[in-house]
Amino acid sequence: MEAADVEVLLQEAGESIEAASNYKRELLHRLLGLTQVRKQIKDSAAQTRGALQQHFLDLKGAVTKLLDERLLTLLQQVDAVEEENIKPLDDCQKLLEHGVRTADDLLKEGELAVSCPAGKRESLYRFTNKALRIQLDSLPEVPSLVEAPCLSAQLDDSFLSVARNHISKHGAVASRPPVQIDELIERPGGILVRWCKVDDDFLAQDYRLQYRKNSSNHFEDVYVGSEPEFIVLHVAPNTDYQFRVCGRADGRQEWSPWSVPQLGRTGLLPHEWSGGFEGYSLSSRRNIALRNDCVGRGVLYSKAATYSFGQTLTFRVEAVGPTDKRDSIGVCAERQLECESLQRDQAVCISTSGAVYVNGKEMTNQLPPVCPGATVTFDMEVVSEGPNYKRRVTIGSSNREVVFDWLLDQSCDSLYFGCSFIHPGWKILVF
Repeated sequence: MEAADVEVLLQEAGESIEAASNYKRELLHRLLGLTQVRKQIKDSAAQTRGALQQHFLDLKGAVTKLLDERLLTLLQQVDAVEEENIKPLDDCQKLLEHGVRTADDLLKEGELAVSCPAGKRESLYRFTNKALRIQLDSLPEVPSLVEAPCLSAQLDDSFLSVARNHISKHGAVASRPPVQIDELIERPGGILVRWCKVDDDFLAQDYRLQYRKNSSNHFEDVYVGSEPEFIVLHVAPNTDYQFRVCGRADGRQEWSPWSVPQLGRTGLLPHEWSGGFEGYSLSSRRNIALRNDCVGRGVLYSKAATYSFGQTLTFRVEAVGPTDKRDSIGVCAERQLECESLQRDQAVCISTSGAVYVNGKEMTNQLPPVCPGATVTFDMEVVSEGPNYKRRVTIGSSNREVVFDWLLDQSCDSLYFGCSFIHPGWKILVF
């Protein structure tokens, strides 16, 4: 065998060894995935058994307590009716017994008077007068059996049937939660969480999103609403977070089971306004800027060029002040501290009146004037690189959009954002 053939065989053997190694590594990875799936099924089954047993134990105790309380109430009603109707009978019985004793005494006295010699009229006279005073024709009323209460228990035999029907339908076991997290996208200083229904029969009215640091044991609510996505802000960079979501069906009070927790993180720096600019004050997180004084003219820029193409930059107007034609909210390729507005070259912006400016020129298309609570969004994508650095820009406000191509002097991967207001009162949140 020639040396060239040996070299070819050695090369093929090396490739086969590398392929076998990759194949083994992939199989081991899948075995690990299979182990995790098996663990999820086993763990969730054990948790579900525990939840079912505890729920029905609590339910049994609650039902037993309710039945005992109802039985006690009914027995107390029996006691009350019995006592109320027996007391008059006791009084009547005492009266009758007293009458019997009186009549008995009168009989003895009469028999004695009659047996006396005929000449003793005085004894007969006393007896007759006594009998007249007793009023032997006056008898107390005694209720008949029909008039007297006859207690009985009225029990609905259908209760057990109704209870059996409800119990037979109470609770359900779902193999999968009806809502699952679909996507986790990193954002500057935050994570965009998107979820979707995996059960077509589940008609969700609201969703509930929770998160926690991967090292924490406690989930906390971060969003409750009808939208299928939410940006979780103020997360620590390069830190793993777990997210889970559940839903509430239309017309129901209880929430569905939680989705399988998903891990997410962001390595992007948060959007922050630059501090120390005269006439503006910032929030503690530097994501809210307030124009609080007429002192100082110019653009308040971001701390760094943190807006990257392919992302959505959002400004929310928290408060408004008097407007001016020079007001602007937008992005730029570089900071020019001597300019008093973003209505200049190498910048795109929207004014408070809704006018859109591209490299200092006002466009024909306009957006609605900004108002308290309004959001202004910027989306950009690369169209071409050198010699024409073209970016496609979409600016949205109040459910309307303008789309245009923006020419830059040079290539750049990220942009600064900024705002300028002539009068105080304007308050802008960026995320």
